[in-house]
Amino acid sequence: MSLYRLYIDEVGNHDLTHTDNPNERFLSLTGVIVESQYCKDELIPSMEQLKRHFFCKDPDVPIIFHRKDIVNKRNPFQALRDPEIEAEFNQALLSLLSNWTYKVITVVIDKYAHKEKYARWQYHPYHYCLSVMLERYILFLHDNKNNGDVMVESRGTVEDRKLEESFEGLFQKGNKYINKAIWQECLTSSKLKARQKTANICGLQLADLLAHPSRREILLDNDLLLDKRDVFGDKITEILRTSKYLRNTKTGELEGYGKKLLP
Repeated sequence: MSLYRLYIDEVGNHDLTHTDNPNERFLSLTGVIVESQYCKDELIPSMEQLKRHFFCKDPDVPIIFHRKDIVNKRNPFQALRDPEIEAEFNQALLSLLSNWTYKVITVVIDKYAHKEKYARWQYHPYHYCLSVMLERYILFLHDNKNNGDVMVESRGTVEDRKLEESFEGLFQKGNKYINKAIWQECLTSSKLKARQKTANICGLQLADLLAHPSRREILLDNDLLLDKRDVFGDKITEILRTSKYLRNTKTGELEGYGKKLLP
């Protein structure tokens, strides 16, 4: 039996106002499943080595991978303004993303369609996405007879508390698809872990690097995004499709398992 952790990152906001605005319409959660001993022995050392090789050399200054800062080449990633260094870093990152051992689940909710479909009953978009993601994580653990817990990036005191209550409710009661006995058998704790970005959690940073490309792919797949440019993120999603997205263990099916569009 192995111990796993699901690291979750979000793209977009959770409120149900202005959902007809394309910039506000979609919320996505991307979860990265990593075996805990592997994270300690392989993921963390190699990610830290990548950071130190290309960026700040001071051992007492933590470098936090954040996709927006990397894309915009903001401090401490200003070295990427050199095209040769950027190309070398991109290749090194893609190699690690391909070679690291992890599984990915991305859930995207179309909040406009959600409001139209559920005019009277509207599940909180973030909690809806979280519930759907956790169902797949629980089945992953259960099918492989493993245990695990869940960590998210802290979103603020009030939001963290609401999310923790939602998580604990699923642990205590289950839902209509998976009964509480299986939730409690698979999860090692009824408590959701929340950490600040400054905590330098490599699993959360990995989720951050994957979240936007994965969301973009799902929107493109469903004709919900007009942007057809060839971007670096497409190379990341090619890796995810090839070997990282969670799949049905019997059929190998990807849609509905590693990638899910709601409602």
